Parts: sequence; C-alpha cells; structure tokens
Amino acid sequence: MLLGAAAGARGRGILAGGRRNHPGHRRIAAGNLEDAVSHRILVSETLAEEGLAILREAAELDARDAIERPELIAAIRRCHGLIVRSGTRVDRELIESAPLLRVIGRAGAGVDNIDLDAASERGIIVLNTAGGNTVSAAELAVGLLLSLSRHLAAANASLRSGEWNRSAFIGAELRGKTAGIIGLGLVGAAVARRLQAMEMRTIAFDPFVSEERARSVGTALAPLTELLAEADVVTLHSSASPDAPPLLGDAELSAIKPGALLVNTARGRLIDESALLDALDSGRLAGAALDVFAAEPAHENPLVQHPLVLATPHLGASTQEAQERVAVEIATETLKVLSGRPSQAAVNTPLIDPESLEAVGPYLSVAEMCGRLATQLASGQWRDIVISYRGEIARHDVTPLKASVVAGLLAPISDEHVNLVNINNVIAHRGWRIVERKSPDAEPYTSSITVELRTSAGQTSLMGTLEHGRAAVVEINGFHVHIAASLPRPGRALDHLHLLVLRNEDRPGRIGEVGMALGKLEVNIAAMDVGFSPDDPGEKSLMALTISRALTPEEAAVIASIDGIEEVAQAQM
Repeated sequence: MLLGAAAGARGRGILAGGRRNHPGHRRIAAGNLEDAVSHRILVSETLAEEGLAILREAAELDARDAIERPELIAAIRRCHGLIVRSGTRVDRELIESAPLLRVIGRAGAGVDNIDLDAASERGIIVLNTAGGNTVSAAELAVGLLLSLSRHLAAANASLRSGEWNRSAFIGAELRGKTAGIIGLGLVGAAVARRLQAMEMRTIAFDPFVSEERARSVGTALAPLTELLAEADVVTLHSSASPDAPPLLGDAELSAIKPGALLVNTARGRLIDESALLDALDSGRLAGAALDVFAAEPAHENPLVQHPLVLATPHLGASTQEAQERVAVEIATETLKVLSGRPSQAAVNTPLIDPESLEAVGPYLSVAEMCGRLATQLASGQWRDIVISYRGEIARHDVTPLKASVVAGLLAPISDEHVNLVNINNVIAHRGWRIVERKSPDAEPYTSSITVELRTSAGQTSLMGTLEHGRAAVVEINGFHVHIAASLPRPGRALDHLHLLVLRNEDRPGRIGEVGMALGKLEVNIAAMDVGFSPDDPGEKSLMALTISRALTPEEAAVIASIDGIEEVAQAQM
C-alpha cells in the first residue's frame, strides 16, 4: 500500500569514514579503563559530582561549570575527550581545533548542538545518554496529568492570593478513564505502566512499533483518529522531525474527544500551537499541560498565560536522579571509548572492518534510501521487515547495510540515531521482526538491495542499486522505475525535492493530465519515470515524479481526482 504522507527529517549515514587513531594517540588495550589515565577530558558545563568522580579516577580531568568560546578552543587542543550539555556549541571550527579529540559525550539525549558530520569525518565518536531521562520524563508526564485533572496549580495560586474557594476547583478521577499515548518508545511505555497502576486503560498510536511490543506493556494499538475519539487523556511521547508538519493540527484537535486533557512533555513542534489555542478557547479541550514549546524560552507564548494551561519550563530531565544517572552514564561510556571498547551510547560512526567497508560501503546510501522511502510510502501498522541482498554484496557481512536500512526506516519518523553498535537495541525497543535473505544472483545488476515493509494494510517493497556510483531505486512494488538519489546536473542533489508516486490505469493521456495538473499548481517536475509490472503488463502502471515541493492534502486530492489515478503517495527524498 502507498500512503501520501509528508516526509520527515534527513537521516545520517551509518558510516562516514574515519580514522581509528588520531595523531599522538597510543593504542589502548580493550577492557582496561585504567589505561585511559593518560588521556585528558574536558567537561565544559556543570556535571553531577558522581560522574566527575568516575572521570577523575581514570583520566586527567578539566571540569568547568561554564567556559567562554575562546578559552574553550584553547583548552580543547590538549584534550582527548569532551563532555558537554546543551549549552556548548560543538561545531566544525571547534572540532578542527582539537587534533587529539577521540570522543564527544553529550550528557543528555539531544545532539543538535554537535556537528555529527564533522565529528564522523575526523573519526570522533559522539555519545549521548538517550535513556537516562526516561523515568524522570515519564513521572513528569504523570505528575502534570494529576495536577491538571485536579486543578492543583490554579488552586495553589488562588489560596496564595488569599482565597479559599473549594467549589471552583472540582476535578476528575483518572481511574477507569482511557489514556491515549502517542509514541510507545521508552518514555511512552514507562508512562503506560504508571497509568495502568492507576487503573487507567491505555491505548497507543505508534505505527512503527509491533503489536507484540505494545502487548508487552499492556497496551492496545489504535489509529490516531480512533485514539483521539476515545481517549479522555492524550499524552505525547513521540519524536518530531524538523521538516514534518505538526502531528496534532486543527483537524486532529477538532476530532479529539470533547473535554479531554492534553499533556505534552515530548516536543513542542508536535502540536500546532495556534490550533491548540483555538481548541482551548472553544472548550473542546478541558485543559493542557505543556512542558515543551515550539520556540523556547516561551516567554511570549500566549499558551503560557492561558487559564486552562499548566505550563512548565522544559523540566523533563530536571531531577537529581536523572542528572546523576546521566553523569555516571556519559562518564562511563566516554572512558569505554578512550579504552578502545565499543559503546552502546554511540550515535555516529562506529569502527568497522576496512575489508567489509570496501565491499558493502558503496551500497550504504542505497540501503538508507530504500528504507527511507519505504517508511513514507507504506501505510498501516508495521509487522515485518524483509531485507534481501543480491549479487556480490551477498557474499559479505551485510550488517552495515542492515543498519543503514534501519536508519533509513527511522529517519522520516524519529531523530533516533542508528549504528552498528546500537542497532539491535533499536530494533528490540520497537519490537521489529527483521528477516534477512541473501542470493548470489542480482541480474541485471552487480548487486541490489530490496526492502519489503509488511504492514496491516499490505506490503511495500523497493529495490535499489548503484548506477554510475549513485544510489537509485529501480523497482517499487514490482513496477520497474528509476529514481536517482541525485540529478545528472552537478550540484542538483535531491535533498529538498520530493517524490510523487502514482499508481494508475495504463491508458493513453494519463501522463499529460498529471503534468498539466501539476503545472496549474505551479509545481515543477525535475524528473519522471513510468514503470510497468511484469506480472500485469498493459493493465497498471506506476508514475514516479521528482517534484519541486510537497503537495498539500488539497493538491494531492486534485491529482487523485484525475480519471484512472488509483493511489497517490509522497515522500521527501
């Protein structure tokens, strides 16, 4: 099946080429943290003492609560490790100022302040502590929900102002109510378990986890529309791609159960804030608890002052336990890397065998492209993923290709980073079942990769290969097409172009009608290919058009209304 959904953020390569050792480094025996003592580590922001103590025991430590940029550049020149929080900008300039640097540790989940490409080019491992805040974030969501349902913040403010007005703050019990959880990752699952302990029924929307994973946390999966219609409480625990539209816009908030409560401790851009204001003003929503906002600090955000909103300043990780846990984890993982050991916390380039890289490396972009497009073109609840390797690459270890496929599958829907070290954890957390197949025959190609995504709505498959050194998709659901990762003209990468896929009856005039319709919508066509199915020649065809921008839902409906067009789907390249 094809789904006309807009694409999300660009993914990062699994492998970016890097050196195993930097100038001035001696080889460290794996498994001996004591051997890291000859290394110098700079901590550029406040870190809990529990983590600092670990670092002091095993390395020369330079710990600062804050540091100015010129001083930072001077200090980093002598350091093998750098640990930061969100306030330090680790850009290309800083990385190139650090000839000895081998590892950058982010004490927290987000790595937006670190130039991953520049680090990977230098062979520098970047770490984060993605799971360190899980309990704190989950408890905050539950705490906000309890406060919202009982009007605790408003009641406290009223009492402090000298009032004693019990009747103004009649709340509601949560027992027996339905909680709709959007995003069933680590935090979403932790929230589900806590709400179930309060005798709430939990349902979840997350097309990218398996039904088995949902059952393991006592939760039933549901489509978003069904969840919004049923849930007395909606709580968000999903990631948000920078280029994706808000998950909850005007249409979704208009369809939410009247009188529902909304909690967001995940990402501010998951919600259209103007639509949320309208839903609160109209009484459709009884209240909202927000710990995150589209733009932070949120001093001028009207939601902060709204009487039905409980607002907090991004406190998800702000507990003593989380700070200690994150500090200990990042200190331990940083020392692992300096001691030559692999780290589960790595978010960029792992070390791989050069021989394997030479064989499969050119196909990493093919694997990621197939995964990325499969996610965007599929619909329904995910079940199985089948990856087939054919030809020369099938004779080698294809683990890097598997990691690239998974990274591509996740790229449009998550900011989670995937590499050879953490791939099994990523797959396990989502409950995915991945089947891999190998065949020496790849005619007419030297090698090819096929990604087949099986869902409750059917299956979507894409075959990719290399053509003149460029990744290309050559088959979609059995239809032979040609979709290149870059245009023949120099400098015309498809980073900001979109793919429009149409399945239609194979009748004269369809191509012209589609071209005319796109022209009226002022949408340029950069490339176009028409494919036919060998199993059903002359009956159906598939058009793959590279266009200048994504179509709005209304514009996509115009294309779908053309006689003979059966399915319309979009994807960001």
